[in-house]
Amino acid sequence: MNKSNKFSPEVRERAVRMVQEHRGEYPSLWAAVESIAPKIGCVPLTLLDWVKRTEIDAGSRPGTTTAETQRIKDLERENKELRGANDILRTASAFFAQAELDRKLKSRTPTSISTGIPTGSSRFATYCRLTGAMQPGSATPNCAAPEPSAMNGGCRTLNVSGKPTCRSTVPTRFGSR
Repeated sequence: MNKSNKFSPEVRERAVRMVQEHRGEYPSLWAAVESIAPKIGCVPLTLLDWVKRTEIDAGSRPGTTTAETQRIKDLERENKELRGANDILRTASAFFAQAELDRKLKSRTPTSISTGIPTGSSRFATYCRLTGAMQPGSATPNCAAPEPSAMNGGCRTLNVSGKPTCRSTVPTRFGSR
C-alpha cells in the first residue's frame, strides 16, 4: 500500500530541521511539532513521525533504520521467491522420480497374459487351498493337488474377488497399495 507523497523530501528535511532548531524554545517535542506543523501545512502527527524517523536514521533514537527496513523487505521478498522455486523443484523432482520408478517397474515386471497379474513380484503369490502350499512370485499354479473335479463334488475354493473357481489354486496379493 503506497501513500501518496504530498510533501517533497526537501520540505520534509526543512520541517525536521526547523523542529530540531526550535526544540529548546518549547517545553516538549510535541509542543514544538504542534507549533511548526501548521506552518508547513501538515498534520502534527505526520511531522512527529518525520522527526522520529530522522532521529532513528541518525542513531540518536533506538529503532530500525530506513536502510535496514528496506534490506529486510528485500530479503523477505527474495526468501519468498526462493521458497516458491524450491517447492516447484521439489514437485518436479518427485514427478520425475515417480516416472522413473514406473518406467523401471514396467520394464522389470512381466505380467501373466491370462491373469494380468505381475509375475516374479514379491507382492503376489499363488496359494493352493487344497494342500496349503504357497508359491511366492508365481501367477501360474504349480499345485500338486488332485484335480478339483475329483474332490467330493468339485472345487469350493474362492478366487481373489471372492467368487467360486474351479481351480485348486488362487492368486493372492500380499500387502496393500
